[in-house]
Amino acid sequence: MLDPVCGMTIDPADAAGTHEHEGTSYAFCSTHCLKAFVANPERYVGEHAGHEHEEHATEAKAAATGTEYTCPMHPEVVRSEPGPCPLCGMALEPKTITAAPEDDSELRDMTRRFWIGMALTIPLMALAMSEMLPGAPIHHALGRALNWLQLGLAAPVVLWGGWPFFQRGWASLAHRSLNMFTLIALGTGTAFIYSLVGTLWPEAFPPSARGHGGVVAVYYEAAAAITTLVLLGQVLELRARSSTSSAIRALLGLAPKTARRVGATGDEDVPLEHVQKGDRLRVRPGEKVPVDGKLLEGSSTVDESMVTGEPIPVEKQPGDSVTGGTINGNGSFVLRAERVGNETLLAEIVRRVSEAQRSRAPIQRLVDQVSAWFVPAVIAIAALTFVAWWNLGPEPRLSNALLAAVAVLVIACPCALGLATPMSVMVGTGRGALAGVLVRDARALEQLGQVDTVLVDKTGTLTEGKPRLASLTPAAGQDPLELLGLAAALERPSEHPLAAAVLAAAAERGAPSLEATGFLAVPGKGVTGRVADRAVALGNAALLSELGVEPGPLGPRSDELRAAGQTVVFVAADGRVIGLVGVADPIKPSTPEALSLLREAGVKVVMLTGDARSTAEAVARELGIEEVRAEVRPEGKAEVVDELRRTGRVVAMAGDGVNDAPALAAAHVGIAMGTGTDVAVESAAITLVRGDLRGIARARRLSQQTMRNIRQNLVLAFAYNVLAIPVAAGVLYPAFGLLLSPMIASAAMSLSSVSVIANALRLRKVEL
Repeated sequence: MLDPVCGMTIDPADAAGTHEHEGTSYAFCSTHCLKAFVANPERYVGEHAGHEHEEHATEAKAAATGTEYTCPMHPEVVRSEPGPCPLCGMALEPKTITAAPEDDSELRDMTRRFWIGMALTIPLMALAMSEMLPGAPIHHALGRALNWLQLGLAAPVVLWGGWPFFQRGWASLAHRSLNMFTLIALGTGTAFIYSLVGTLWPEAFPPSARGHGGVVAVYYEAAAAITTLVLLGQVLELRARSSTSSAIRALLGLAPKTARRVGATGDEDVPLEHVQKGDRLRVRPGEKVPVDGKLLEGSSTVDESMVTGEPIPVEKQPGDSVTGGTINGNGSFVLRAERVGNETLLAEIVRRVSEAQRSRAPIQRLVDQVSAWFVPAVIAIAALTFVAWWNLGPEPRLSNALLAAVAVLVIACPCALGLATPMSVMVGTGRGALAGVLVRDARALEQLGQVDTVLVDKTGTLTEGKPRLASLTPAAGQDPLELLGLAAALERPSEHPLAAAVLAAAAERGAPSLEATGFLAVPGKGVTGRVADRAVALGNAALLSELGVEPGPLGPRSDELRAAGQTVVFVAADGRVIGLVGVADPIKPSTPEALSLLREAGVKVVMLTGDARSTAEAVARELGIEEVRAEVRPEGKAEVVDELRRTGRVVAMAGDGVNDAPALAAAHVGIAMGTGTDVAVESAAITLVRGDLRGIARARRLSQQTMRNIRQNLVLAFAYNVLAIPVAAGVLYPAFGLLLSPMIASAAMSLSSVSVIANALRLRKVEL
């Protein structure tokens, strides 16, 4: 049976898929062919019948091996190895990032081309500008040899360094999908070929096109400079993508490589990928939980900050659920594996981050859309110019026609258009860096100014993320320092998460240093021991009940402190409660001002946290935040983002933990605290270096100013072309006898680029 798209002979049993069409069942060699046929059977059968099937077979192989690369702009394009998209030239992204080492061959290739191009372009520019020196000594001394020397420097840059752009430009023509690479290939190719002809056959040009000694003005430096600048852009883009991939691989590294499986004959270490649902796994103190599961035996505290963002580990008892990648505390337990492999929460976080990060700035798509009609329009104008001069112009008609047509193509070179967006982005991001706002891509700059809703995590974003002693409530007649000393004595040998906060407060306030004996940890309840010949207990109400101690007058006060967002424990000595110890995560001093600035800008603030509702609502009341979404897990945070986006809101998410990564990537703009985890930082488009939420307001102003600057640049670039192309075509010749030479066209082209750069540099002085 033949694949109707590519004509490949296949066995229906080996087909990637089948489809019924007009009563006939067709088999396909790859998913790509199937999608192409389903989308438009008549068109694809007509266009692809009899074509070579190698690329389709490659796509089928990619689907079989799972090593697929796709284009963010054209998801129907699937390849088995990295490279440019044949439709738009954009670098292909891996559909799924794995822990395997990244293939950086494309980055290394582009980097090598850039540095060699830079090394040759600098002396080439110096030679090209030698004519501007007083008396032009170099120009007169070398004569025609100067053009040959420039050719020797420019040829490797344009023909070798810029070869990928010519390939992409040709592909854009072949697929009728004109884009920026079409313009780049057209501009550099025209300038280089014209210069090459002028170097080899200067006599073919009229005297008006030749200077001293009959030398034709050449434009090698323009072609080489464009190529080198575009190569630099490609290197920066590939490095940014590599950095993102590295962060996701670091996230994958949170999962352990092996698990300890409990068998009938004892425990054995097995590779993580061999763990199956229902397996019993043992997790020892300090180890990472291998997969998502449920506790069967034992108890412990587990650091779930990766999942909830809460810095205080959670106590786990039989029946409780645990998440793969979280870190076990001081206990040992056995769990039953429930979600393994790609089903775990950690794998889901990786998948969400990877998918959401494959994006592109809409403003650049606009430029590509404009290019789709701009390029053919320029070519058509150049062709009409040639025909008009050849038929209607004065002698020598052919030479004048060629000069006018080349002038149109040179003056329409995409320098200014290509620089309009990246120059503003480059300067804008540099200005943001000085203000502590690191911007990773143009999409963030474009959309942040339109944000009307900001979701903020609590721990580490609104708060400092470092629990401290918030309250010390002694019973009547009890010395506060003695109370703190007794609590610190019991916490010193403890690994409970509250211990560090209590010990730090005791040292800071000068509480007496006491020693505990007979220390005993009661899982899920607290600790007991003897301190200074007194029976002391530190724990929750359940521990008091077990010891037969009544909370007394401090019971209502403990409820008030919990409502205020504190974690409260009772301190009992010799059978009675002698005080309360409250620990809380303090709010950052800059947070109230930051929220005020956002409200003044008309931005709605929503708290989105994995913390307990009582704690979250207490912090929200203090900060005046009206909407709170509490006890939300990582996948739930991304769902909240999606929910708001569906209602038409432009959403920014601010967070600092691994648990925030899916939401950071799913939001229109992800904003990470620079004090947070690497994965959060790399998942976000914007990073606030100082971890200060006031940076959101600064970043928003930067976005608005940068987008205004980009629009100005685009107006300058297009206005230049609208005015300059008719002049290059010779519309002024009948009235003024003025025919624009390619040399002047090149100068005008450079002037347009200078104007765009100068306008972009104004962003350096923007007040944030």
